[in-house]
Amino acid sequence: MSNSSSPARGLEGVVAASTRLSDVRGDIGKLIYCGYDIDELAGKATYEEVVHLLHHDRLPNATELAELKDALASFRDLPQAVTEMICSFPKVAPPMHVIRTAVSALGCFDTTADDDSMYAQRRKALRLVAQIPVITAYFHRYRMGLPLLGPDRSLGEAANFLYMLNGEKPSAETEGTMDVCYVLHAEHGMNASTFAARVTVATLSDMYSAITSAIGALKGPLHGGANEGVIKMLLEIGTLDQVDAYIDDALAQKKKIMGIGHRVYKVLDPRAPHLQRMAQVLSAKLGDPKWIQMSERIAELMLAKKQLNANVDFYSATVYHSLGIPTDLFTPIFAIARTAGWTANVLEQLTDNRLIRPQSQYTGPVGLKFVPLESR
Repeated sequence: MSNSSSPARGLEGVVAASTRLSDVRGDIGKLIYCGYDIDELAGKATYEEVVHLLHHDRLPNATELAELKDALASFRDLPQAVTEMICSFPKVAPPMHVIRTAVSALGCFDTTADDDSMYAQRRKALRLVAQIPVITAYFHRYRMGLPLLGPDRSLGEAANFLYMLNGEKPSAETEGTMDVCYVLHAEHGMNASTFAARVTVATLSDMYSAITSAIGALKGPLHGGANEGVIKMLLEIGTLDQVDAYIDDALAQKKKIMGIGHRVYKVLDPRAPHLQRMAQVLSAKLGDPKWIQMSERIAELMLAKKQLNANVDFYSATVYHSLGIPTDLFTPIFAIARTAGWTANVLEQLTDNRLIRPQSQYTGPVGLKFVPLESR
């Protein structure tokens, strides 16, 4: 017999795990990584420092940071067969499909894929942090008909990705912008993709399967895919003077405004102001303020009309667009950055693992009698 109480739709409000990694305080608009407010990290700590923080619960000293950066650089090379597979996919394939498939394939070439020792798990975690950007850059170069560029071990994670993507080393300003984006996206509580990774590894499956699950969840437009929807919306609106009419029409038709509102944050997403400032700087530098002006007007209208604030996707779309990054790589960049948090959650799950197996509430009929095929 079914339980008479109604289940929480989408598990809203249900606590699924205890964690040391991050705290999303939606009522007051705070995001904390291992004790550090995001405002203490964004623009101050590098992405590599945040990877160490999430994996080891503390920021690294100079020696530890140098060792981590060297390890990440050494792990970037893909198995030749995986590179060949990436270059065999249809050039029109969505990049998130390619990344999900290539990450799954990586597990076939890692002899430690099923090694459950913590040493092996940590190395697999770093390998994925290092290789997902390479997968992304390789596929983009391939689909554009450009030669693949090998990783540059002298560059950090953000700079190396931009170099492999564009064929030239980024300016310090561009590298810094991308690095801050990585930091802001690195971890964010029990979101859908993180939960997917933890559910998968809780069966004592492997690291590659867990991250493949996470990528599949992130791909959806209600999760990581939202930032692509933002720039498509801006392109559809076209000009600043069309914003008000577009929003009025969309609200009248009860359409979702991408990048506005959040499942957890009831006030402003604390990551949004950092991205808004970077979008303002980039727009001023490029002499093309249209995108940030349109974005800020949409945010103003949605706050006034619906009491909804902009979220991290809203301004990250303008930042990436201003950097010249193709729209369908916005979500892959989210995946690149979030691999730090996904892998940290997998490592944490494994330290005190219990199979994640919630119940469901049955709402179907009972007492049906079988009818032979010829009588149906």
